[in-house]
Amino acid sequence: MDAKPEPGPLSESSELFSFGVIADIQYADLEDGYNFQGSRRRYYRHSLLHLQGAIEHWNKESSPPSCVLQLGDIIDGYNAQYQASEKSLELIMNTFQRLKVPVHHTWGNHEFYNFSRDYLTNSKLNTKFLEDQIAHHPETVPSENYYAYHFVPFPKFRFILLDAYDMSVLGVDQSSPKYQQCLKILREHNPNTELNSPQGLAEPQFVQFNGGFSQEQLNWLNEVLTFSDRNQEKVVIVSHLPIYPEASDSVCLAWNYRDALAVIWSHKCVVCFFAGHTHDGGYSEDPFGVHHVNIEGVIETAPDSQAFGTVHVCPDKMMLKGRGRVPDRILNYKKERAFHF
Repeated sequence: MDAKPEPGPLSESSELFSFGVIADIQYADLEDGYNFQGSRRRYYRHSLLHLQGAIEHWNKESSPPSCVLQLGDIIDGYNAQYQASEKSLELIMNTFQRLKVPVHHTWGNHEFYNFSRDYLTNSKLNTKFLEDQIAHHPETVPSENYYAYHFVPFPKFRFILLDAYDMSVLGVDQSSPKYQQCLKILREHNPNTELNSPQGLAEPQFVQFNGGFSQEQLNWLNEVLTFSDRNQEKVVIVSHLPIYPEASDSVCLAWNYRDALAVIWSHKCVVCFFAGHTHDGGYSEDPFGVHHVNIEGVIETAPDSQAFGTVHVCPDKMMLKGRGRVPDRILNYKKERAFHF
């Protein structure tokens, strides 16, 4: 590209690639219900139809997305009560098979309400086989102790999928040292009898339905970002839990969101951070020019609407084209991060 793109809407030719985003499908074969506060309706059965609509849309796009990011909570925790976890997961995974491009699955709290970590590791929700490896850089290979990996959908763009429940009391054997360690951290910050309640907490993110990132995982993230800085890559990070308070309800943040931000802010390469979990969505650009985008949840999307998006990646920005209650957003790269072709 010799000529600079004209100001205003970018032409199709300046798009490098695109990817889809969808969050909090939370399917269950149940009548509509409400969230825990009783304030927002949840459409358990209709979430399947919303997913089908999103897949049909992505399959029909004139230039298909390179991949889709599924941001976690794929089926609802209620499935476990009705012994329907495997059946519901199979139905959703069969629906995803209609998608003509790869899907990367993130794990959220509802995955762990239904399945153990060991089960998930051996399930179709483990998409680590789609990872890319960096030759001669063993420090960028993730450990088996957490579910995280990175991949390159287009040259000079690296996506990193994080495990926000690496430190959690969900999905781990209660007799394990890790469970005891995580329960200790949770109880130190949350004295409530009901550990899902943020009532009276100075740090309301310390509830059972959230989790955090181990130091081992953060060290790995730091190594990958160090490589991406050196290689002049742009990085997109994906997590079920958000990490930036200005873009999220404080009750929905990762336990140690500050630690994750400290790692990200020590590098130049990160462009945006996509998360789910809040259901309401959210957005903020942090002081270091990283765009924090929380995608609205399918589960609380009325039947006459939708909740998904396609992100169009250009040399100088990313453009989120939202559907239904997901708004359009323009995510400009910081000046020194724009590519010069």
